[in-house]
Amino acid sequence: MMAPIEQLDVWLFRLLNLHLVHPAIDDLMVFLTNGRLSWPVFVFVALFIVARKGKTGFLLILFALFAVGLADFVASGLLKPLVQRVRPCFALDHVRLLIHQPYSYSFASSHAANSSAVAALTWIYFHRGVLLEKLFTALMILYAMAVSYSRIYVGVHYPGDVLAGMVIGTGSALLTYLLFSWILKNIIQPRQMRGLRSSNG
Repeated sequence: MMAPIEQLDVWLFRLLNLHLVHPAIDDLMVFLTNGRLSWPVFVFVALFIVARKGKTGFLLILFALFAVGLADFVASGLLKPLVQRVRPCFALDHVRLLIHQPYSYSFASSHAANSSAVAALTWIYFHRGVLLEKLFTALMILYAMAVSYSRIYVGVHYPGDVLAGMVIGTGSALLTYLLFSWILKNIIQPRQMRGLRSSNG
């Protein structure tokens, strides 16, 4: 017998996967859920960051890659083999499955984790900027939410998997920001200061 939380998760999944759907947005959900199809979005993000931040933008892209790698490792490398939750498309009857799905575990959603990591870092570095940067931040948050939602819509994740992935991604971004801020403050900047003092005699 399923626990109440799991019952709620299944109920929400059926609501979002079977009832709150429309054929007109099926292709959009498949596009959002498939990283190979939506790669132009990532190119646009990288170009925007470099255009707005200059040379520092390359460092921010490195931060984002690190945060995504950390989020993906926690979601797919640690939690999926540990929890071993079967995907809804294989565990439940009458699932509306829109994509081919290999037999990997469900908890937590690495798509939600990875997109949320990028969105969280975008918020950290751009939400206080000019209007264009604020709009970019809002767009990235909406994109991460849409990608996360698409995993339920296409039938491969429970809402709980997606929520956990979003928490993991946000946490990975914050940890990355704190780690690299500490390295910058305690290692890189002191070395730069010592180098300036040495060059000035």
